[in-house]
Amino acid sequence: MTQLSGSADINSKYMDKHEIVCDMGEGFGKWKMGPDEEIMPLIDVANVACGFHAGDFNIMRKMVQLAKLHGVKVGSHPGLPDKMGFGRRKWDIPADEVYNMVLYQTGALKAFLDAEGMRLNHIKPHGELYFYVERDESIMRAVLQAAKVFGVPVVGAKNKRFEQVAHEEGVDLIQEFYADVDWNGEGRLVPVAESRAKTPSIIHDAVLQAGTTDATTTFDNKPLALNFGANPILLCLHSDMPTALGNITAARSAIDELNARAAH
Repeated sequence: MTQLSGSADINSKYMDKHEIVCDMGEGFGKWKMGPDEEIMPLIDVANVACGFHAGDFNIMRKMVQLAKLHGVKVGSHPGLPDKMGFGRRKWDIPADEVYNMVLYQTGALKAFLDAEGMRLNHIKPHGELYFYVERDESIMRAVLQAAKVFGVPVVGAKNKRFEQVAHEEGVDLIQEFYADVDWNGEGRLVPVAESRAKTPSIIHDAVLQAGTTDATTTFDNKPLALNFGANPILLCLHSDMPTALGNITAARSAIDELNARAAH
């Protein structure tokens, strides 16, 4: 059986139960991407877009205020400066520029959090930047070094090398699981544009499978061991999918069921 590497032991430092994190505030101006107001009460953690791939200063403030209202933790969701491509197109960008843009975007979000008396929870790269972090160690270190400036963990893919580099940089890595996109046979996430659509019922079952068997099923129907062990799972879902609200509602039901079982 293919296995994800990394221990995910750090998850227990920040979470005492399974939680849902969702990418939020990914509209721009009068254009709205996902049903943010309906989703926010259903999640535990929000990755808020910071204006480069999506979002703007008005949306950022609104997301922070919504999160505060519903008791949701907030992290920055920095992306490549590519609104036309929603931050999901490939760019040739050096590590020092990645460091600068993660500082820039996260600093802007932190100002809104400070205004509301809230704490920055983490940094979670968006879209193609997320995959660059997995593939390029210089980009990985740039994001980790930016997180170190703010004294917060990075949220990312479950990966032993990422875990090791984070330790070298003195930054905690919270490792997450996706249920609304496919995993390939090598234990890597399939980009959203290449992944099959997931129905709410499929997502519900995938979350229960992950929480009860510590495994998931790849796009070619093979088992993939997640190796979270006894550590809580941070479940990430997208708000920009057509069935986002149904997906997150189904995931909330499954996560609540898993947490209720763990409490007894």
